[in-house]
Amino acid sequence: MKTKSKQYSARIMPFSVFLSFILVQLSAKLPAIMAGNQKEGLVFSGVQPTGNLHLGNYLGAIRQWVRMQDSHHCIYCIVDLHAITVFQNPEALRESILTTAATYIACGVDPKRSIIFNQSAVPGHSELAWILGCHTPLGWLNRMTQFKEKAGKHRENAVLGLYSYPVLMAADILLYKATHVPVGEDQKQHLELARDIAGAFNRAYNQDVFPLPEPLILGGATRVMSLRDGSKKMSKSDESDFSRIHLTDDADTIRRKIMKAKADMEFDGIYYDAEKRPEISNLLTILAALQDVSVEEAQKPFANAGNKEFKEALADVAVSTLSPISTEIQRLIRDERTYLMSILEEGADKSRKLSEVTLQEVHQLVGFLA
Repeated sequence: MKTKSKQYSARIMPFSVFLSFILVQLSAKLPAIMAGNQKEGLVFSGVQPTGNLHLGNYLGAIRQWVRMQDSHHCIYCIVDLHAITVFQNPEALRESILTTAATYIACGVDPKRSIIFNQSAVPGHSELAWILGCHTPLGWLNRMTQFKEKAGKHRENAVLGLYSYPVLMAADILLYKATHVPVGEDQKQHLELARDIAGAFNRAYNQDVFPLPEPLILGGATRVMSLRDGSKKMSKSDESDFSRIHLTDDADTIRRKIMKAKADMEFDGIYYDAEKRPEISNLLTILAALQDVSVEEAQKPFANAGNKEFKEALADVAVSTLSPISTEIQRLIRDERTYLMSILEEGADKSRKLSEVTLQEVHQLVGFLA
């Protein structure tokens, strides 16, 4: 009996080593699994399906995502697990997920060139978050400034998900071994944490399991400010609807919001000065981004203009750029709900297959049974 057991062990050990080798090779080639052509790496990004996406989301992220499809493999997620760190009405959340998918597509994210899916449809996100959480010191999470800002004075009542969601964010990225992550100024700390967690896991098992994702600092209007207060970032949570332009706003609403946007006292002409003229500087930044030119170039025609003339010109550009997006979002939601569902289901299927390769490797290293 002992002899048979030794012989059996001798037969399976080489297979175990071989399996480990294959998983490492496959996971290192995740971008190649996604498509046959050569690109610069794999980009992962996503937004929460809470409220309508706005101009800041478009200029700061989604428009850049569209351009990245030419140079990178792209996975664009609708991060619904992150959304429930604050209680959501279930029906409203389901509708917001579909609206967010429609917004991605209306803005130019191509389901044939990028993977689009909702996070909760791929269980690997939650599973990897738990495993990575077991390699993340509390001290690292205690340094996260966004938790302190969002929890405020009521930290004792804040939910665990709000505290630990940077680990889930790291899992989102590392599950697909993303090489690049588009980030704004307020997200750099979370990407740094993802890199720290990846490094800690790699060192724990003496394997280069996860690449350290590099930030893609988005140019131009990476930080669009409120239309009512040039010192505050444009936000879905702002009480005033006139503080932001929703990507679902129609042409008349877009124009009205820009004409009512806070400016400043009349100076001699329109020019950029973020310290002395934050509101006008924000509007100039938006104009430059919409026109795809530098701020210096955007302000030239308005050297002798007043606020009204400048706002009218900005409104014309904003309507011509954003109104077609709004119209397409409304059409997709009204007429193409089955199509949107099929895009999300297909994206989730692709994502699950990719995630399983990473999870099998992680299971093997951690010591889980197959």
